[in-house]
Amino acid sequence: MLPTSDGHTYVIAEIGANHNGDMKLARQSIDAAHAAGADAAKFQSWDTGLFARGFYNDNPGLEAQVAEYAVAAREMSGLADYCREVGIDFASTPFSRRELRELDALDPPFIKIASMDLNNDHLLAAAAETGRTIVLSTGFARTGEIEHALSTLEGEGHTDTVLLHCIGLYPPPTDQHVNLRNMEMLAETFGYPVGFSDHTKGVEVTLAAIALGAAVIEKHFTLDKNMDGWDHAVSADPADLAVITSAARRIPAALGSRRRVVSEEEARQGVTMRRSIVAARDLPAGHVLTLDDLEFRRPGTGISPNDADRVVGRELARAYGTDELLCEEDLLPARAPALAVSDAA
Repeated sequence: MLPTSDGHTYVIAEIGANHNGDMKLARQSIDAAHAAGADAAKFQSWDTGLFARGFYNDNPGLEAQVAEYAVAAREMSGLADYCREVGIDFASTPFSRRELRELDALDPPFIKIASMDLNNDHLLAAAAETGRTIVLSTGFARTGEIEHALSTLEGEGHTDTVLLHCIGLYPPPTDQHVNLRNMEMLAETFGYPVGFSDHTKGVEVTLAAIALGAAVIEKHFTLDKNMDGWDHAVSADPADLAVITSAARRIPAALGSRRRVVSEEEARQGVTMRRSIVAARDLPAGHVLTLDDLEFRRPGTGISPNDADRVVGRELARAYGTDELLCEEDLLPARAPALAVSDAA
């Protein structure tokens, strides 16, 4: 499982291809992700064989962009070294078994399998053989396909998997497409830790996922949302990422327990904040208290307002001033009514 010694949500800054093929920009992105508090800086490993022949014919300009944004094995090794220098986990998403082998040699803490490869048993089995934690995105997948993918991993003896709820749209056209409660369903159905790979704009949905108990958050990350490239527009910038990483630490701690607990600190504060019964006006000794004689003021060190019925009808052993806390020892039992002569007879 991914290391979160203090129990916070593990945050992956998905730099992906947002370096636009510029390794200087990639290093600047690593620095910014670390400064914002992310746990990992993640990239994507591919070469120019990402698409089948003919696909580029229908997508003019894409082939050149794929080639420009590709990160060679030597460059990826340099990024891994730089992450270690900075003090942030390095990770990447491989798209072939060769890239997986090259990535494994860089000793990442986990292997990310993209949604597009959830139905790729060959890559899943090879990832399982590394023995590393697998973070598996579930975009495009129906429940049966997720079950099949996990069975493939388990068939290789691998059970160290984190499922990421994911919607394979960039961005989802409406918030109703996101269905964050699928996180609960995935956890209940499959019994693995669950997180969220977020393609929405802004940070609100990300924070909601953390509040629902996400073990891992993956969020695309860029230095500038207006840069040319595939994912910049749906990415978090450094300010956004700082909000997410702060929430990743505070929200899990604040979720606490379903069991109702009043801490010692809260109990002490309650004594100050709650109310007690006080005299509503100056009252003489021997006065028999009515409800109109009582008012309720802070602090809660005296007789509780809920005991007012027990106070009404009792006699004061001494005089009280306005707003003075009533004390139990000053309340005498109510006098029995005097008997009439006819009653005595």
